[in-house]
Amino acid sequence: MERQDYTMPTLLKYENVAWYEDGSVRILDRRIYPRETSFVECHTYQEVAQAITDMVTQSAGPYTAAGMGMALASFQSRKLTFKDRIAYLEKASEKIATARPTTANRMRLITEKCVVIGKKALAEGNDPTEAIKQNAIDSLNRRYFKMNVVAKFLIDKIPDNGTVLTQCFGETIIGMLLREAIEQKKTIKFFCAETRPYLQGARLTASCCAEMGFETTVISDNMVAYLLSSQQIDLFTSAADTIAQDGHIANKVGTYQIALLANHFGVPYFVTGIPDADKKDKASIKIEMRDPEQVMELNGIKHTLEGVDAIYPSFDVTPPELIGAIVTDQGFYSPYDLESYFKKNKTNNFY
Repeated sequence: MERQDYTMPTLLKYENVAWYEDGSVRILDRRIYPRETSFVECHTYQEVAQAITDMVTQSAGPYTAAGMGMALASFQSRKLTFKDRIAYLEKASEKIATARPTTANRMRLITEKCVVIGKKALAEGNDPTEAIKQNAIDSLNRRYFKMNVVAKFLIDKIPDNGTVLTQCFGETIIGMLLREAIEQKKTIKFFCAETRPYLQGARLTASCCAEMGFETTVISDNMVAYLLSSQQIDLFTSAADTIAQDGHIANKVGTYQIALLANHFGVPYFVTGIPDADKKDKASIKIEMRDPEQVMELNGIKHTLEGVDAIYPSFDVTPPELIGAIVTDQGFYSPYDLESYFKKNKTNNFY
């Protein structure tokens, strides 16, 4: 398949997401982009896992980093026996998959497949490192291709000269929606909620939109009610880190409050992504609690007095009654009828 990152903005070029080469993995540091364009070099799979934990990359970026990290683990184990090498890959798979607890189920789909591919390559006398790296590239192509299909469905809900509100950084769907709008010669304006505490909406989503030539405006997270009450917003959209089968979705913390406001002002909310076969309901969603120090500082500058506490839930859960539809590669699904998706898709090969 042709590489699917053609005409994509800087952040979504494959080599800028995560890339294995010659015993190391390079990951674009999204914590500081676009203020700086800098890469974190990982020389062990443990460093890749730590980079994922530290949010050097996030959104769909960790899925790519996971695959490339498994290629690095294969390289690290190159001098071991067949049996020990497989055990090494299995250990790496679990370490990388659990780097972010809320998405561990999706990460395991990637890392465990890498183990299978590594075993097969070794049994056939081939280089497992290159085979695992190629699988990571193939996974990128599948995800980009499928999200391009999702974008074609979503863009039909956006009128020409329409306005879209985003939350956090939806990564692949953002790039594909922008590309689809250009190809359809559709004019769209974007308002991007900044997304505290790492400002992914302001730094990442807004950067992609502006780089691709779209009118782009950033708002702080506490301006959403003002925006929806004073501007014509045609829809609110976000990706989802988890889509449970009962219609609850987990996404960057703050999504729930925007969904509540969108519902109040009559703005439809469309969630993009593929439902999770192994997440049956809200109770199966684990919310990652991060270091509260990250809330009390911005760009490394502390802005609270000593003795002040904070909390940092990385995600919140939006209930199905606030969601207009889940937009998938198979079209629009009611959040109350996601079982129908799995009747058509027995396995999830998205990752």
